[in-house]
Amino acid sequence: MRTKYLVGCDGGRSLIRKAAGIDFPGWDPTTSHLIAEVEIAKEPEWGIRHDAIGIHGLSRLEDGGPVRVMVTEQHVGSTSEPTLRDLREALIAVFGTDYGIHSPTSISRFTDMTRQAASYRKGRVLLAGDAAHVHYPVGGQGLNIGVQDAVNLGWKLAQVVKQTSPESLLDTYHAERHPVGARVLRNTMAQVALMRRPDDRVKALQDTMSELLDMDEPRKRFFAAMMSGLDVRYDLGEGHPLLGRRMPDLDLVTADGPLRVFTLLHGARPVLLDFGHPGRLDITPWADRVQLISAEYAGAWELPAIGVVAAPTAVLIRPDGYVAWVGDQTEFGLADALTTWFGPPAAA
Repeated sequence: MRTKYLVGCDGGRSLIRKAAGIDFPGWDPTTSHLIAEVEIAKEPEWGIRHDAIGIHGLSRLEDGGPVRVMVTEQHVGSTSEPTLRDLREALIAVFGTDYGIHSPTSISRFTDMTRQAASYRKGRVLLAGDAAHVHYPVGGQGLNIGVQDAVNLGWKLAQVVKQTSPESLLDTYHAERHPVGARVLRNTMAQVALMRRPDDRVKALQDTMSELLDMDEPRKRFFAAMMSGLDVRYDLGEGHPLLGRRMPDLDLVTADGPLRVFTLLHGARPVLLDFGHPGRLDITPWADRVQLISAEYAGAWELPAIGVVAAPTAVLIRPDGYVAWVGDQTEFGLADALTTWFGPPAAA
């Protein structure tokens, strides 16, 4: 099979990344866990346990079903597929018994290995998801950034393939997403450090973090926004606080009735929202690519990470939901933004 572009979404052991010769620097694992769903013969010690080995837990949903087991292994470094015997040995090391586990429906291993591709693009090969970055799964951030990688890349690749935009548009994928991945790697490494069995110094750090999390502003504006990815801002230059950030899903009033912003993005087409006078903005050379919607919004413009911002008079939204241009009573910079992100103007 021959193809113009290849996107590696084949996981942390990515064959595509290796074949492309893209380096995958980072940190080797310091802790290893087994996670499984099994049946048991004996009533276990339910709940979470912390000890010198690490964190362990056994639980079952209220409506029954298999027992969910998570146990930290004594040793790090196994690369083989985990077995029922491995799980039994790990349970015995922690609880002194394996509770008669049997009939596993799943057994897997995960570690805190932390690595990131040196480049998300090499020529016509691109990487997304775990092929581009691996980290400890605390906070469930991996799914979020993997999907965001794909959403960031998808529309750009489509425009290049259709020859709407030059190939250089693909360079913005690495420029925007690599820093986001690097930040997730740092915060997951920090959380692993906080979860270790504490000595007095780690305990002091945990207490300090607990105090910060008791405060509304640090908890909402920093930690929650960071963990959810709602604080992501791509560096699109100086300007309005919305620039480079995710557009909020506002309730708009339009000529066709009430609409949510994200409904306008379902077609994966860019949207220019005009909150000024209808007909004020002319994007005729891009009309085949960009939706122009005149709208009204009466509420506060509030962003998860930074709070309330000044209401703009127009906003250009990329297909991935991020703001590419913000108007303030003028069209200054609009044509440049349209050309940068959605290709040169069509010939008259």
